[in-house]
Amino acid sequence: MKVPDLFVGKRLFVGCMKIPTLALGGPGPAAIRGSAYVEGPVLVGTPLSYPVPEANMMVSRCDNVEAIPPPPSIFKVSTRGLAPTPIDVMLGDPAGHVGITVNSLVISIFNDTNISIKSPYTTGVGILNWVGAKTLTGAESLTGAKAQAGNEARSGGKVFNGNVTINGQLTCNNVSLIGTINVQGWKEFDIPHPTKPNHRLAHACIEGPEIGVYCRGKLKDNNIIELPEYWKGLVDPETITVNLTPHECYQELFVKAIEWGTRVVIQNNSGGPVNCSYTIYGKRKDVPDLQVEYYGDKMKGGK
Repeated sequence: MKVPDLFVGKRLFVGCMKIPTLALGGPGPAAIRGSAYVEGPVLVGTPLSYPVPEANMMVSRCDNVEAIPPPPSIFKVSTRGLAPTPIDVMLGDPAGHVGITVNSLVISIFNDTNISIKSPYTTGVGILNWVGAKTLTGAESLTGAKAQAGNEARSGGKVFNGNVTINGQLTCNNVSLIGTINVQGWKEFDIPHPTKPNHRLAHACIEGPEIGVYCRGKLKDNNIIELPEYWKGLVDPETITVNLTPHECYQELFVKAIEWGTRVVIQNNSGGPVNCSYTIYGKRKDVPDLQVEYYGDKMKGGK
């Protein structure tokens, strides 16, 4: 039977194998006018998109020639003229398992408050462009390029598998590093000047062809310099060198012995007391030797 228009004054039931009376207001005066129950499946749009039933609700692009101009979107929700609520749109049941799959070139989410994602793992492959502030709590693993314009505040760990390029200034209050840092140019620190108002103080690190450590101090009325206890596991004893500077008077000071890589014996050749300052250097033995010169036009492990 064909009718040009069909008007339903109260409720519409299609199929009616299970009548959801409670969901539609129940029977009698509580019945919700304009409500409907469809046993399903339901198809809206062109039937060519779904040759077989694929879901209880199937929606495709409109191909009705009488719809001029044709609707630009397949599905849209609007709250125009009504005040927003905490949940204007809900997909799935929060009390149960909800799965959402989206296949598109671009996914745009507009939200006036926030977007909350709860998942054991969130995996992204490709380029992430982020504009604005970003706050993360917990660990984040990234594989691939990331371009960010704006501030990022983080509480928790962050792991990068790949190169990290920072075009601009990196400010760190506390840095803990394990491994090697490759720096093009020089390394410096820049802090507020400790004695001059409205000034800053900048120092640069000295460079050398080895991965070394040092200790320094003063020696008076004693001829034994006790090296730090951890040096025996950190420093190659064959690489230890000692610089001595006499104080108050000329002294014929020399290094008599370096014993077991744990202490240095100083002697005054003129027989007088020892009064000096010292600087002691050594090369670390817990890491590979620094490759000072190597072939290529790029940094090791970098660009």
